[in-house]
Amino acid sequence: MDLFRILIIYLIVINTISFLIMGIDKQKARKHAFRIPESTLFFLAFIGGAIGSIAGMYLFHHKTRHLTFVLGMPLILILHILAGLWYHYYSPFTIKIM
Repeated sequence: MDLFRILIIYLIVINTISFLIMGIDKQKARKHAFRIPESTLFFLAFIGGAIGSIAGMYLFHHKTRHLTFVLGMPLILILHILAGLWYHYYSPFTIKIM
């Protein structure tokens, strides 16, 4: 399996997890239960789950009034896109997996 396929699988998994965690946190907020820390939500976005986090925010109407989330999640996604473009066009490194 090549690196690209591994990356795609990873992104699907982490974005699904990020999406579900947003929904779970919204349910906990409605029930006034113990919440998932905001740092965890940002961490999941930072490690690749930005698309899932943004989708969860707007589908579940969760954290959409928090400026740090409304601006922060898209900013993380933009940084991921820029890093991917830099790697694709300018990186001198190539990674081969068997």
